[in-house]
Amino acid sequence: MIDLLIPLAIPIWDTIYGALSTMMQPIYWAVSGILVLFHSLWTPVFGKDSGATWALAIISMTVLIRTLLIPLFVKQINSARNMQLLQPKIQALQKKHGSDRQKLGEEQMKLYKEEGVNPAASCVPLLIQMPILLSLFRVLQGVADKTPRGHFFKTNPDLSASLRNAELFGAGLSDRIPNGFPPIGPTQIMGVLLVIAMVTTLFITQLQLMRKNMPPEALTGPLAQQQKMMLYIFPIMYLFSGAVIPIGVLIYWLTTNLWTMVQQGLLIRNNPAPNTPAFVDWEERMRAKGKDPAEVMAAKQAKRRRTKAAKTTSRPVAGAASPGSPSEVEDTDEAKPTVSRQQVTRSTVRTVDGKSVVTRQQPRSTSRATRKKK
Repeated sequence: MIDLLIPLAIPIWDTIYGALSTMMQPIYWAVSGILVLFHSLWTPVFGKDSGATWALAIISMTVLIRTLLIPLFVKQINSARNMQLLQPKIQALQKKHGSDRQKLGEEQMKLYKEEGVNPAASCVPLLIQMPILLSLFRVLQGVADKTPRGHFFKTNPDLSASLRNAELFGAGLSDRIPNGFPPIGPTQIMGVLLVIAMVTTLFITQLQLMRKNMPPEALTGPLAQQQKMMLYIFPIMYLFSGAVIPIGVLIYWLTTNLWTMVQQGLLIRNNPAPNTPAFVDWEERMRAKGKDPAEVMAAKQAKRRRTKAAKTTSRPVAGAASPGSPSEVEDTDEAKPTVSRQQVTRSTVRTVDGKSVVTRQQPRSTSRATRKKK
């Protein structure tokens, strides 16, 4: 869900990445190349300079990026779901170690490790998509300012001019909502409609996650309260952030929001969290198909354990002996550890003034042969 909030951070991140423009050049090159590629594919249908051609090129690029991010998205949703399911245990740890922050942090990390939860997993799609979004933002900004970024627009002024002059229903793809205001024109109408659509998709995405895929006990924790606040506050902030984003970038984000909404809905439908309304609906569908929900869930869990075990066993452990190596010793009665004489602490009992005195001698670090030479 956090990837839906990237447009809110554009002004801040644009400043940071603007200072690192040299590092962004490869991403400019990739974004401009993908746009030009899809533009050439749609040109025979709508024409080279058509706004529909460039809009479909942006949408096609979005679909390509989101398709490549499907595995990371699944991990993100599962991580968010597991974090919600762990809230009762985390609250118990907070009550137990509330005054000791260090101990609380250690116990939380231990809990995450035992449950196989990575709190940072939900940030990975954000970190990947942020440079892409900002690159598209700067590419369109450069085209509008006649300072093109990206190899394919720098070396082809005709393509740069085509994108700069491209219009969709009268709205320029490189224009922003304030451009030409007043009066209210096609750019303002298109921009406002796109922002409203983005806010709607964001609201629906958050709502379906909270109402369908969260157990009742997870709706009372601090994390749930933050999500409820985000449900109403961030859509309002979307309205203000949309004013600084070109129409082409708004099309990109409306497409990715729609993708996220549909993808999350399918994931919640087919892989719901236990003890949630979505899980109850899933059980009813399984029974309607003549399947036992418990058996289906057990089969899924067994498959996950096998996959996790396969990944664990495939990783070599440092210092571990490989099968069949001389260092591999069977755990039998005959296999006993051998202890050298130098490793044993020797004790000597002496009688001094009628009392027994025990003298312990620590093992020497040098061998007997070396001591004889000395």
